[in-house]
Formats: sequence, C-alpha cells, structure tokens
Amino acid sequence: MRRMTGMRAAFGAAFLAMAAGAGAAEKLKVLIVEGQNNHAWQTTTPILKGELEKSGRFAASVVTTPPAKAPASEWEAFRPEFKKFDVVLTNYNGDPWPAPVRKALEEYVAGGGGLVVMHAANNAFQDWPAYNEMIGLGWRDPGFGDRITVDDSGKVVRTPRGEGPGSGHGPRHAFPVVVRNPSHPITKGLPAEWTHAVDELYHGQRGPAKDMDVLATAYSDKAKGGTGTNEPMLWTVPFGKGRVVTNVMGHVHGEDVGAVKSPDFLALIVRSAEWAATGAVTTPVPADFPTAAK
Repeated sequence: MRRMTGMRAAFGAAFLAMAAGAGAAEKLKVLIVEGQNNHAWQTTTPILKGELEKSGRFAASVVTTPPAKAPASEWEAFRPEFKKFDVVLTNYNGDPWPAPVRKALEEYVAGGGGLVVMHAANNAFQDWPAYNEMIGLGWRDPGFGDRITVDDSGKVVRTPRGEGPGSGHGPRHAFPVVVRNPSHPITKGLPAEWTHAVDELYHGQRGPAKDMDVLATAYSDKAKGGTGTNEPMLWTVPFGKGRVVTNVMGHVHGEDVGAVKSPDFLALIVRSAEWAATGAVTTPVPADFPTAAK
C-alpha cells in the first residue's frame, strides 16, 4: 500500500509538472523592439514588458537596436529573429533598419505574424513602403498619402493626398475615446466611451490606409489645437496573412509616463498583442478600465 501510495504521489507530482509545463508552453511569445525613440523607451519598455507578462498570457523578450548614428558594423549584428515569436511590439522610432531586417519583418507579418505599433513607432520609416502599408497611417506630411477620419454619424471619411492638414497634435490633455467597432475582439466588452489620461491627441495622420478597420477615435477639438473632427486612435490593418494594430496613444512627457501607465492604454496593448498573435482575445477587461465619467 505504501508503495502504491508513493507511486500515486509521484504520478500526481509528474502530472502537475506536465500541466505546469503545458501552461508555460501555451504563453504567447512577444518580442519588444526598442533602442531609439524620441520618447523614453528606457522607461516605457519595462512598463510594456511588465504588463504583458502580468497578464499571464505572454512571455516577453526585448531586443535593442544600436544607438543613433551607429556604424554599419553594429547594425550588421542586429538581426532579430522575428519568426521565433507570435507577435512583435515596436517601441522604436529612429534610424532606418538594414534591408535584411526590413525584409525579415515583411516576410514575418505577411506569413501570419502579428505586429503592434505604439505611439511614435508610427512616425518611423517613412521611406519603407511595406511598413507604411502595415501601419496604415503614419506621422507624415499632407502630400504623403490619404487621411482617414470619422464623421459624427460614424462614417469613415477619406481625404485625398494633398488636401487638409498633415500630422500634428495640440497641447496634451485628457480626452474621450469612442469605440467605433464594438464587435472587434480588441474592443469587445469595453465601454462605448471612456476618458483617456492626459496625452497627445494625434491628428492628420497620412498613409496608404488600405483595408483599415478603425476601432476607436477621439474628437480633436479646435479649442485644443485640433482639427474639429474625430481622429483615429486605434486601428487594424491586414498585411498578407498577418495582423497589424496601431495605437497612437501613449506619449511620454519628460518623466510623466501617466499616459502609458493608464489602465486603458495598458489593457489595449495586451489585448492588441493577443489579437495580433491569434486573431482572438481572451484577456478580460480590467476592473479599473476608465469610463466616460472616470
């Protein structure tokens, strides 16, 4: 009996170990790219990594590019293995990547990989056609491409290249965010409207804007230096078999990282990364997600 009890205990322990191993294996692998940015990536990357891992859904890794104006020899060693990951989150805005790295990201996303673009990362790589197609809209001048806005009835409005304003933002302020596609997995279950923390409200983004699905907008008030219309804050774009999410919120102002630490921004990063990786979202909406009144 003692021998059988010991065998049962050993079997139980082995089963629990196997289950734990299976649970660990089920975590999605996310790669955060950092290294250059006009925002404090040294501060924001640990916040992003911590939140992704805290969700229990991700195992996060970080790759750091060479510094600005680094010699070619340093860039030759920068060869991130995107294909080892389920999703890539770019927190990068800086020098152009080498051609092999660009090609690797294009092939990765086109082959079914996920990509999440955070705030100023949509400012990067203006001369990279595939990147512009992936992000849909970027921080560009009016002559670069079309502009996408949403009217008060919820209809998407396309303004042709060369017409209307280019990219910009007014003074930082708190602003309401309105969900435009409540059935999308990323936004499903979120409040129809919520108040975002003090942040930059991007306007006049430009790009190819092919097959964009605008998930959420914010009203760019002329009294706040805006455009007087609803500007996209969160959207998706298909690229080959892959899924791309751009979130232009999340500005860092000096040592103020309140916009990045806001519960809505962090929840959207986690939910966007899961959707980009799998096409579904299982991560629940956090209890502290803001509302229109809070």
